[in-house]
Amino acid sequence: MNRNGEEKRRRRREGVQVSLRGGCLAASATAMAVMLMAKEEGVAHVYGFPLTLNSKWSFSPSYQYVVGACTVTILYSLVHLCLGIYRLFTGSPITPSRSQAWLCFIFDQVFSYLIMSAGSAAIGVTNLNKTGIKHTPLPDFCKTLSSFCNHVALSLLLVLLSFIFLASSSLFNVLVLSTP
Repeated sequence: MNRNGEEKRRRRREGVQVSLRGGCLAASATAMAVMLMAKEEGVAHVYGFPLTLNSKWSFSPSYQYVVGACTVTILYSLVHLCLGIYRLFTGSPITPSRSQAWLCFIFDQVFSYLIMSAGSAAIGVTNLNKTGIKHTPLPDFCKTLSSFCNHVALSLLLVLLSFIFLASSSLFNVLVLSTP
């Protein structure tokens, strides 16, 4: 009976791990899709003169970094999700050895920091777009390009959610490593 209880607990924990991978994949894919749709054109008035503004995600290196980090995270999560689902259906453990648990932990950490650094870089640019540049007459772009700014903000929120999923997955790897 004790053996059966341990097996159920292991399967439940592995189900949570697969769910976290799926959540990371969904959040990263949605973040990338929303960022790729971020483009808008508008007109701002500076000292009474009309200034045409055209903004697209690819104009900013930090937004390109977000798209690149999301792409790599999607691929990583997809591989782990497929492997986890396969191992769940075959009944074998998702992390069969401590060395594999260490590798998963390390790669989860690397991709967590990658996605968080991309989000942090993009948040700085987004804040500048929202507040404007104080020492120049350039206005905040988000008044004129509100749809663009909303797309970027939603994408960055999903990047943060993706980070939370990866960090939680890393925590589960710690739990696997801490059990004898």
